[in-house]
Amino acid sequence: MPYLELKSVSKGYGSDGARTEVLRDVNLAIEQGEFVAIVGYSGAGKTTLMSILAGLIRPDTGSVTLEGREMSGPGPDRGLVFQNYSLLPWLTVAENIRLAVDQVFPKKSEAERAAHATEFIEMVNLTPARDKLPRELSGGMRQRVSVARTMSMNPKVLLCDEPLSALDALTRANLQDEITRIRTLHRQTVVLVTNDPDEAILLADRVIPLTAGPNATLGRSFIVDLPHPRDRKALNHNLRFRELRREISEFLLQSRQDRHATLTRKLTLPDIEPEDLAIPRSRLGRTRPLRAHELKEATVEVTS
Repeated sequence: MPYLELKSVSKGYGSDGARTEVLRDVNLAIEQGEFVAIVGYSGAGKTTLMSILAGLIRPDTGSVTLEGREMSGPGPDRGLVFQNYSLLPWLTVAENIRLAVDQVFPKKSEAERAAHATEFIEMVNLTPARDKLPRELSGGMRQRVSVARTMSMNPKVLLCDEPLSALDALTRANLQDEITRIRTLHRQTVVLVTNDPDEAILLADRVIPLTAGPNATLGRSFIVDLPHPRDRKALNHNLRFRELRREISEFLLQSRQDRHATLTRKLTLPDIEPEDLAIPRSRLGRTRPLRAHELKEATVEVTS
């Protein structure tokens, strides 16, 4: 039995007259301790899929199960790292993390909860910034707070909703290494969504492309049979890495082409005729161009 599973999941938005089917017949099976990356275009439905996994929204059809139990809502067993940090601006680094710890572990003593929060602040190397507010942090530091807050809940599954997409290249590379280190340390089951195939291959054990929307669904799995730890510089010269990148990119490009449709529409031209601008309108006894239905044929007889 898979550890985390989606069966025939579909989700749409809007009323019947203007409804958009975002996801259609999504099936996904993940084993415990596996790192799966879902890669797809922006707007394809990746965040909707992650929200369903986290229990934040319910699918229209299908089910989500964890350890054989159906998930009907959010819970501390699934921790979600948001794309936009989602930190409370009036709380410090330590207080943002303590907020999660206090909610998940209310039976622990004050000292135990403080020590637990400190452990995860140290894990993401933010001890010098523990008393700073989010506005005093860089984007990379804020995302590390978000990761630490989620990890402090000790979730069974770590869900990452494009957590690095808004960062510059250098910070993104540093946090990729951080996620790899944390995952190796805790052996967490991880689901990451991203629009970067290189990032997916660098981090994951398995990459699954999401087809272009609407009616997006998951494609076939690509096993990333590259040894850990993975060095991004060395990967650029690795034949298997380049092969995986090509195959995943070709799948995504083909899925977008398959969504293209040709629309044939009959255009009705305006009922108006060009006028001779060399002739003043006052001489013609009118102030606007003539429309086609106003044109009349006349026979003029000239006698000499």
